[in-house]
Amino acid sequence: LPEVEGFRQEMGAVEFLASKLKEGHISVIALGPMTNLATLLEQDRVAFDQIEEFVSMGGTFKSHGNCSPVAEYNYWCDPDAAKVVYEAFESYPTLRQKQIHMIGLDVTREIVLTPNLVEYMTCLSEEMGNFIRNITRFYFDFHWKQEGVIGCVINDPLAVAYCIDHSLCKGFSAYTTVETAGISLGQTVVDAHDFWKKEKNSHILTETDPYRFMTFFITHIFGADASDVRHVLRQIMVEDAGKRVWMPKDEEDYVEMLKGDVVK
Repeated sequence: LPEVEGFRQEMGAVEFLASKLKEGHISVIALGPMTNLATLLEQDRVAFDQIEEFVSMGGTFKSHGNCSPVAEYNYWCDPDAAKVVYEAFESYPTLRQKQIHMIGLDVTREIVLTPNLVEYMTCLSEEMGNFIRNITRFYFDFHWKQEGVIGCVINDPLAVAYCIDHSLCKGFSAYTTVETAGISLGQTVVDAHDFWKKEKNSHILTETDPYRFMTFFITHIFGADASDVRHVLRQIMVEDAGKRVWMPKDEEDYVEMLKGDVVK
């Protein structure tokens, strides 16, 4: 990105969050560690209580971690902050009905940006396509070295897309906490079977549709026609190893998929 001359940010993140949330009707999409949000919770409960909806890209339910066998990076970075925020949604009456929508590795690993997809995006817009290529290059390298994946998992866009359209992901509600010590540092402990009988403070997303998400992503970012995008994606999004990816054959199929009537 080009340098911005003559600008200096005078307001800190916590102060900004407090002032913005008090305006009302504000949702939070947390795409990184929750340090600032935990600090806000400690310093200004009134502001934190105003959060309309809370979506967090972080954690994992059944999928393996990406910086330890069990921990996802964002929660691993500051597990204490994540634990404080999750506990708030369990213990504070004003937050109990809201829940944290956890977009963890279970669903984000379904969304893989491949070289073919990047090439297609560059055909739609050379400037934007090359920008996406440049900012994901290191991530392509990481996934190849660590997981043998040709492409990269684009976690954050799925969290943003879900905040816009909840039908892009499916999941279940449960009590969740975060481990803050030992070899399981940063692990999300999801009480999927209600063993502890605690307040369900989270909505754990476990399913998504890669084809539908990528159509959503490309039409919004590039302003492309949805029918044209679907036509191209049918050519370049192929079956994953051992798992069939359903592709709509025509417009009628796609409408049925949107209704949720299609069984994969």
